[in-house]
Amino acid sequence: MKHHDIDIVRSMMGLYFICGTPNTKDIHKTLTEACKGGITCFQFREKGEGALVGDEKEQLARELQHICKEYGVPFIINDDVELAERIGADGVHVGQDDMALEEVRKQLPNALVGTSINSVEELENTKLDYVDYIGVGPMYETSTKKDAKTVRGPELILALRAHNPTIPMVSIGGINRDNFDDVLAEPVDGIAVISAITEMEDIEYETAMWIENMEWCKMFLEK
Repeated sequence: MKHHDIDIVRSMMGLYFICGTPNTKDIHKTLTEACKGGITCFQFREKGEGALVGDEKEQLARELQHICKEYGVPFIINDDVELAERIGADGVHVGQDDMALEEVRKQLPNALVGTSINSVEELENTKLDYVDYIGVGPMYETSTKKDAKTVRGPELILALRAHNPTIPMVSIGGINRDNFDDVLAEPVDGIAVISAITEMEDIEYETAMWIENMEWCKMFLEK
């Protein structure tokens, strides 16, 4: 079912940036600077107050996809499978309550497919044959997602790993520079952030610092 090498997908999870127009004043500038700083993946999540729809959303998606291509960053679309298919996005991320994973895979046979997991029970009920990676969380309280599920903390990662030792996993939800080391201490492949990048003064520099700190953290933990 899956067409992607697990190690390649794992490497994409490193610093996974999620953003849409409601999260930042200038999404083109924010994404460009984050790409220069070294993000390993980008998810276009156009939701919330003032989010674009229809042709405007598609136009923006194409522009952001172009920026990602320029920097060699995988471009993933949140929920909108039709849009992902239409513009040839690298992947799509769907929630548990969105489209059935078999349908997503049928429609996008060569794309990366990710889904969100909030509990061991959810993992057991998810058809992982159709999925390339899972987003795990929320780790902590988050302000950017109004419908966020129950906060699980980093221990959720370990519980899920016990059930599935191999699937690429990215943690999400309220992760910042003060708590990311607790997340990386668990067997996870990367962290996904929104405001931890969008609220920075100097996005390119701070993103590069994120990457450097994460690498240090991993080296320290491996000792």
